[in-house]
Amino acid sequence: MTTFEIGVVMTCGLLVLVILGMRVAFAAGVIGLLGIFAIFSSRMGIENGFWNALKLAGTVPHSKTVTYSLSVLPTFILIGFLAYYAGLTKALFEAAKRWLGWLPGGMAVATIFATAGFAAVSGASTATAAVFSRVAIPEMLKLGYDKKLAAGVVAAGGTLAALIPPSAMLVIYAIIVEESVGKLLIAGFVPGLVSAIIYGVMVVFVAKRYPERAPRITGFTWKQRVESLPATAPIFAVVLIIFASIYFGLATPTEAGALGAFVVLILAFIRGMRWGNLRHALHETAKLTVMIFTLIWGILLYVRFLGFAGLPEAFKDWVMHLDQPPLVVLLMILGAYAVLGMFMDAIGMLLLTLPVVYPAIVGLGYDPIWFGIIVVKMVELCLISPPIGLNCFVVAGVRPDIPVQQVFRGCFPFFFAEVVTVAVLIAFPQIVLWLPNLMQN
Repeated sequence: MTTFEIGVVMTCGLLVLVILGMRVAFAAGVIGLLGIFAIFSSRMGIENGFWNALKLAGTVPHSKTVTYSLSVLPTFILIGFLAYYAGLTKALFEAAKRWLGWLPGGMAVATIFATAGFAAVSGASTATAAVFSRVAIPEMLKLGYDKKLAAGVVAAGGTLAALIPPSAMLVIYAIIVEESVGKLLIAGFVPGLVSAIIYGVMVVFVAKRYPERAPRITGFTWKQRVESLPATAPIFAVVLIIFASIYFGLATPTEAGALGAFVVLILAFIRGMRWGNLRHALHETAKLTVMIFTLIWGILLYVRFLGFAGLPEAFKDWVMHLDQPPLVVLLMILGAYAVLGMFMDAIGMLLLTLPVVYPAIVGLGYDPIWFGIIVVKMVELCLISPPIGLNCFVVAGVRPDIPVQQVFRGCFPFFFAEVVTVAVLIAFPQIVLWLPNLMQN
């Protein structure tokens, strides 16, 4: 059996394990180790192949995860949990409610933009969904909102954290394809706002079509609206610090994340956060960080195996020789992401697919920064796609009175919103590239 054939067989084995329910991190690690062993054994014998495979399994994850670039992840995650335990999210939601509540489905629209604001200090989709399940859903249900819509808005709004900087997903993409972390984070800002606006328009459309599902709220005066703004200042200050320090080259993304975490910590103590809440924030940050790094360790073995098997180069050559326009090939790849999102978690899907897909995309002439935003938009779908949709399970976990099936149904309109957003970003790539190109100058 050739190395290429070993690569194909092992990749099929990985898909089978994932579909059967094995965690992506463990499935990728096992398949990667077995694949490396099979290739080495065919070249140098079983015994030497075994020991060399074990040696590689011990050195590759360590050498790749002790890099400076990855240290940005825990700082961004910590910012989000500190902001939640400091009570900054409630102030953001209250301001959004007062300013946007008059719209059809106004409370849901307010939730969308509040999640977008929290995403700008969080970087973790599941954390955003969990926070607003506690903050926004009770408020919507009091007003008579349909449970499915209320839960779907929160689950879908949480996905904005995958795109709006500081985004852990964009950091992982940058590390996998060896692109600038700073430029990718900056590139996600405008598309994130576009996504939030399209989400909001979708909610207004649903509320106009079915007004009984999303009643309006009225009665807030301009004075009350203005009074709600000062409490949101800490969040916008942190966003400005992170964005400006990266954009103007004053700090690396890791330094900007650490500075943002320090500022939120000070603000949290000023607002009276207790030591117990700080312990909870650190604990949640550690759990989420360990989960992400475990995924990275397992996938790194599989990626190294793919390199030995020659699959990325073979896929690139096959794509380059297709008798199809580049746009058609791109849409086929994005369609594959939509299908994979039904079976895999977001980070695992990025780590598994990019080593194969990325060389082909660059070979077709697409900008890697632009593709990073597009692929993260597609990855967002898996956060609300049955049966894996993690955000939906998070919402159902926080709100046991809303079954996960209803959460999935509530997310259905947002699939159309995602399709529209991706179409807009493909048709107008400068939406993505405008800010990063200014950084280059």
